[in-house]
Parts: sequence; C-alpha cells; structure tokens
Amino acid sequence: MRNLLLIGAGRSSSNLIQYLLQHAQAENWTLTVGDVSEENAKSKTGGHPAARAIRFDIQSEADRKKHVSEADLVISLLPAHMHLPVAKECLAQKKNLVTASYVSAEMMELHEDANRAGIILLNECGLDPGIDHMSAMQIIDEVKMQAERLLLSNHLPVDWLLLNRTTIRGDINFPGILAM
Repeated sequence: MRNLLLIGAGRSSSNLIQYLLQHAQAENWTLTVGDVSEENAKSKTGGHPAARAIRFDIQSEADRKKHVSEADLVISLLPAHMHLPVAKECLAQKKNLVTASYVSAEMMELHEDANRAGIILLNECGLDPGIDHMSAMQIIDEVKMQAERLLLSNHLPVDWLLLNRTTIRGDINFPGILAM
C-alpha cells in the first residue's frame, strides 16, 4: 500500500482529493490530508475509508518530519511561499514532492540536491500553472510535427515560411499554402 500525503486542504484541493479517493482502492493507496485545520481536512475527506485527516502545521518541524516520513509521495497544495520547508524535508527523507505552484528561485536551488538524492521535486502541475503549460506544449509539438512533414514545392519548410511570411509576395504560388 502506498501512502500519499496531501498538505493544504484549501479551496483548490477538493477535486484532487476526490480524484485520489475515487482511485484509492484500484491504485492501492491511502491518502492523508493535512491542514492547519483538522476539521477542514475531515470535511474534504468525507469519512472515506482510504483517507485520514490530520492537523498539519507547516511551521512545526516535528509535524513535517513525522508525516513526510510516513508518505511515499507528498503533494503540497500550500501557497507557493510555503513549499520550501516541505521540499527540504522531502529532500532530507528522499521523498518525491509534487506542487501546483510556479518554480521559485529557492525551489530551483534544490534541483541538483534532488537529482543527487534521486528524487523528484515536481512543480507547476496544477491547473494554472500546469495543465495550461502542458496543453500549450502539446499544441506546439503537434504543429511542429505537422510542419516537419509538410514541405512546400520549393522545399521551404513551413516553419520558415511562417517566420518569414511578411517577405512572401501574393504573386508567388506556393502549392499547399492553403493547407496550413
């Protein structure tokens, strides 16, 4: 059984908590939801048999050490400025960490240490940032693949044409130009 620790049961946590609980049995995991308000954590877990709600004080080194040690994966939905102590504890205990926040300079400084420890400190995998970036990259990658396959009759790649379209005169006939 894998143990997931989700820290921060604020407004943005509800969908993720429900998703994790819906898949807990099939994926063989338990979910511990920690929040400064144990009542708030309990309300988010709804008494689910695979869930446990706890009071978690991010400022408490004892809380961080204890609960991170019990987890196989830590998910922090705390505000971005509060990730660093969690990340440092995950690094010390060689536990993977996932956040929904942008990568701060302080988090970036932990990159090499995380590589050496063999763990992942994964940021920007929420809705924004995250899914919006992943969706944009998917679209960009698809356009690049299409552009690489579609060569014009004079062998100018489509991406060159797109970058230089202001230099193309209307009286030049490029077969396939309308396919874009």
